[in-house]
Amino acid sequence: MCRFVAYLGKPIMADELLLKPANSLVHQSFHAGEMSEPLNGDGFGIGWYIHEISDRPGLFRAITPAWNNRNLHYNAPLIRTNCLFAHIRAATEGAITEDNSHPFHFERFLMMHNGSIPQFQRIRRKLLGLLNDEIFQWIKGQTDSEHVFALLMQHVMEMKGADKRLTEDEIKQCFQKTFDVIQALKDEADIGDEVSNFNVMVTNGRRIFGTRYSSNPEKETRTLYYSAGSSFQCENGASRMVRNGSKIETVLIVSEKLNKHEDEWTAIPQNHFIAVDNDLDIHMSPMTH
Repeated sequence: MCRFVAYLGKPIMADELLLKPANSLVHQSFHAGEMSEPLNGDGFGIGWYIHEISDRPGLFRAITPAWNNRNLHYNAPLIRTNCLFAHIRAATEGAITEDNSHPFHFERFLMMHNGSIPQFQRIRRKLLGLLNDEIFQWIKGQTDSEHVFALLMQHVMEMKGADKRLTEDEIKQCFQKTFDVIQALKDEADIGDEVSNFNVMVTNGRRIFGTRYSSNPEKETRTLYYSAGSSFQCENGASRMVRNGSKIETVLIVSEKLNKHEDEWTAIPQNHFIAVDNDLDIHMSPMTH
């Protein structure tokens, strides 16, 4: 399993999320606490937005473990952004290469995944046959994750049409269609009973959409949480979500809680969709399986 952090809100320095907390994402790369295997050392990646420069995100991916990558430790204190995706990888499908490291980038979107499709190679060829030329040629790696994102982007493009801004419900439909198509391909390949899981996050730097989803939720326990408040702060390893009044200015979605303040974190229910809009309003709704 992998671990990730998604952030949207007032500008924050990347090291406040990736390095400083006692249970930071870098700490989780060698000692994750909410998974049976504590190591996530098969590479990492971060993506971030600086909208006054470009709507296209910055992206840095590497195959070295996050705990000993000097470039990450040097640059994280120098990146200030209102939207950041960061991911540490425990490889299940595909070689340890930069092309297989998350987040993945398509146009204005960043995408990352904690989960897997067992025996993915049995459905890969037919999945590729469903993609248009642009999306097909975008795929550079071997992971099931990148192919899931490709199929999701295909569905988004089909629904979006010409310059249409999709609603939250329409984006949810694109996620559901993606998971339904994958399940149909699995059924056709006689592997429908194999449990696929999709803790997925997607952003354009202004909104975040994601899922905690399993094809059999009774057999899947991967965690996903969110926290919201005025600001996320860290001092001497002690981090907390500061809440001044009811106004939300910061939202975090994480595979694993960054601190032990249980009251700061809300578990996202199994087989649910989560959306964080431009105003940082948070909505959750169930999905089918």
